[in-house]
Amino acid sequence: MVPGGRIQAVRQFNRFYTKVLGVLDEGLHQTPYTLTETRVLFELSQQENTEVTALRKDLNLDAGYLSRMLTRFEGDGLISRGKSTTDGRRQWAGLTDSGRKTMALLNERSNAQVHEMLDNLSEKDQSELVDAMTVIQHRLSAEPRDRTVVLRPPRPGDYGWVIERHCAIYAQEYGWGANYEALVARIVADYADNHDATSEAAWIAEIDGERMGSIFCVRVDDMTAKLRLLLVEPSARGIGLGGRLVDECLRFAKSTGYKTIELWTNSALTVARRIYADRGFTMVGSDQHPAFPTGQHNETWRMQLCD
Repeated sequence: MVPGGRIQAVRQFNRFYTKVLGVLDEGLHQTPYTLTETRVLFELSQQENTEVTALRKDLNLDAGYLSRMLTRFEGDGLISRGKSTTDGRRQWAGLTDSGRKTMALLNERSNAQVHEMLDNLSEKDQSELVDAMTVIQHRLSAEPRDRTVVLRPPRPGDYGWVIERHCAIYAQEYGWGANYEALVARIVADYADNHDATSEAAWIAEIDGERMGSIFCVRVDDMTAKLRLLLVEPSARGIGLGGRLVDECLRFAKSTGYKTIELWTNSALTVARRIYADRGFTMVGSDQHPAFPTGQHNETWRMQLCD
């Protein structure tokens, strides 16, 4: 059951964003073509010729509506049409030179519109906006996601990114403030200054070349490792990235010879706590820490890696 308030919030967002994009105007980007017509032109621009039946199915358009649209495009000199050489019942459509010039103009004006919209925002606000849009796309898409994930060691600039993203994300989601930022900065600085590459490691998760997560494995003593700074960007959640990072940390700890691994987390991080529990961690202690608001508790979890 979806609460009525959420339904109204989605409808309000839809009304707002269609106004921002101007899709209710008579023509998109000061052209004679509507949003749907522009989308058809875009799809036709992706290859030399497109089968009309496939185009209709991909865009979920009524056959008669699409046929009238293509007839108009043909009359405007934007497309040419023909029949399949292997099946005379099938028709193809493709952009003419004039059609490609029109599509290039639409792309140019669309890019300029988005540039103007983003240019009014700070770098941080731009990043948050794009992340939120990515989350919407992924949550509502019925298509499976095929994204290239790479776990790599930190490079120059990554440590600062780890601090910034931990603090920005958790401030927004859980209200963690300057005390938490100072804590993360100390952890990262200590690792960057003093870590031993034979017994400690860190990983940055990239998806399609963009940083989307982190995790650190640090030494407590010869027998015990500590998992630290697990992070997954909001736009990368729901694809198993957090579990993959934890698994990589556990593999490293086992191969290095640690007998036990522990971690420090917070009672508010329900998804992370589930990942830890699924892999065999158990909570062994809980208390209040000044880095967290009242009611959110610091927790220590531990796991035996071998006997």
